[in-house]
Amino acid sequence: MMAVAPFTLGITGGIGSGKSAVSRLLASYCLAPLVDVDHCCKTLLDVGEPGWVALRKNFGEQFLLANREVDRVKLREKLFGDHDFRRHLDSLLHPLAQDLMMQRVQQLGGNLVLVEIPLLYEAGWQHVVDAVLVVFARRGCQCYRIMHRDQVSRLQAAQAIRSQMDLGKKARLADYCIDNSGAWQQTRVEVIRLGDALSERFAGSF
Repeated sequence: MMAVAPFTLGITGGIGSGKSAVSRLLASYCLAPLVDVDHCCKTLLDVGEPGWVALRKNFGEQFLLANREVDRVKLREKLFGDHDFRRHLDSLLHPLAQDLMMQRVQQLGGNLVLVEIPLLYEAGWQHVVDAVLVVFARRGCQCYRIMHRDQVSRLQAAQAIRSQMDLGKKARLADYCIDNSGAWQQTRVEVIRLGDALSERFAGSF
């Protein structure tokens, strides 16, 4: 008998929206595994991995440190400041990351797998998951969180936000939306409400 593919809920949002915290809480509440696509992308850039090879082949040594590891700070600055470069690099890494993500989803199995995909809509991955949850936050909240988390200026935080698709548009496209603009206690209530809805959908199968 063929194994039934798990229902995959893609979780996305915008930088500084709090999608990782929401993803972890929802996974814990539903007792469901969580795949982090950002982590998949980071491992792809380890020395000798397919993403590292593609980066070196297309851009030479400019983003490599003396020990051959990727200079992730320099790469991040270039990504946020150069749209054409970001689009080129995404075209190289996204297919590799998607393959790795799907491998991990299939390995995990079960009834429900949560997949945190920061650039889900930008990459056009909404069609490889069964439903999408967008974690929303007002732009001022995003900016404040980025500044304090990454120790960057307001200008740099705003630049990072502008490099992504408008968060309000993402929310309108989603199957589910959680507003994380306010207190975490309020967000927890929304997450638990969604977890209960998913539990009902799967009739207590997790």
